[in-house]
Amino acid sequence: MRVLFAANPHKSIFQYMVPLAWALRTAGHEVRFASQPAFAATITRAGLTAVPVGRDHEKVWARRADASEARRAGIEPPYDAFTDPAKATWEYLSTGVAEAVEGHRMANFSITGDLVAFARHWRPDLVVWDPLTFAGPIAAKACGAAHARLLFGIDVHGGVRQTYRRLAGQQPAGRRGDPLAEWLGGYARKYGGEFTEDMATGHFTIDQLPASLQIQAAGLRYERMQYIPYGGPASVPRWLWGRPEKPRVAMTMGLSATEVYNGYTIDTQEVLDALADLDIELVATVADSERAKLRSVPDNARLVPYVPMHALAERCAVAVHHAGAATLATFARHPVPHLSLHYHYDQPVLARRLTAQGAGLDLHTTEVTGQSLRDSLLRLLKDPSFTERATALRDETLALPTPNRLVPRLEELTARHRTAG
Repeated sequence: MRVLFAANPHKSIFQYMVPLAWALRTAGHEVRFASQPAFAATITRAGLTAVPVGRDHEKVWARRADASEARRAGIEPPYDAFTDPAKATWEYLSTGVAEAVEGHRMANFSITGDLVAFARHWRPDLVVWDPLTFAGPIAAKACGAAHARLLFGIDVHGGVRQTYRRLAGQQPAGRRGDPLAEWLGGYARKYGGEFTEDMATGHFTIDQLPASLQIQAAGLRYERMQYIPYGGPASVPRWLWGRPEKPRVAMTMGLSATEVYNGYTIDTQEVLDALADLDIELVATVADSERAKLRSVPDNARLVPYVPMHALAERCAVAVHHAGAATLATFARHPVPHLSLHYHYDQPVLARRLTAQGAGLDLHTTEVTGQSLRDSLLRLLKDPSFTERATALRDETLALPTPNRLVPRLEELTARHRTAG
């Protein structure tokens, strides 16, 4: 079959999609990957065939944070209504959803026409899209393809959609506006169809988190898949070849902190100083822009701008991270306890669910000091129960279908939902 991937031009989202694209490719299916023209080089570096569509534009949803935004915590409105029951009200969502749809409209406008044109030319059987790229279901509707969302974390978009529909059904007829259906329906009619609910949430959704960490939206069809790390072109440095002589502690605050936002939300120097006398090998990924701010680096710390996390995770005693879904899921493939220093979006949700599972501890970045991080790290190093629960999480993760094992199920679901001849 032919499979078309459609993705927002953001590296971290794209990387969640690559292993499945390659699983389909190696199973003998034809695969194309569509995004903005400037993103084509990132796609081809992954060995995939790029389809540049539309024109390049500012990524509205991922614009660089200003000083006030850098202090914001939690999932941005209205998607926080999925994880905060107090906000799951019609008053909150009726305004918030309208504003969110306008943002999605702006982010997708420049690629939608070209993506539809390519889909009608190439005739994919299946379209796979990330939850921000609504041009994907529009193109699928226009050519009769089956289509699926591929998640990159907690399903806040599907959860809020289901909550909105439930609350809308409780309103008087004159108050049941549906901005998302109206927007997507306009495109559906333009290309000869009508809005159907799958345009909002896919015929089905591919979820890359184990059940103990995910919150799934009621009423949606999910297919679980094992997360396979892909971080782009990388090499394993020599110092990672052997076993560490001391307990190795990995620390990363993610790439988006400096590539998208204004920097780390913890005081890196304070943390390094607090851990300087511990008998550990601290391996910290620190962007060059953040390292330039440091006054000193202790002898027990190795600072690198980047290292492939799947290679680092193999022999770690503890992982200290920002609870980004990719980083968390990479370490979850190993019996490694986690210390999650969460800040925004779904990081607090994932971090707290990880703590509830027993595989780690968490601190919001407003609570992180050198002493609080040191105390938590020592607890994780000394208490074997955290390693036991991390081992259980590892086993739960590795029990999920790999992308290769999921392919036959995708073939079955594609045949069920495809309407094109």
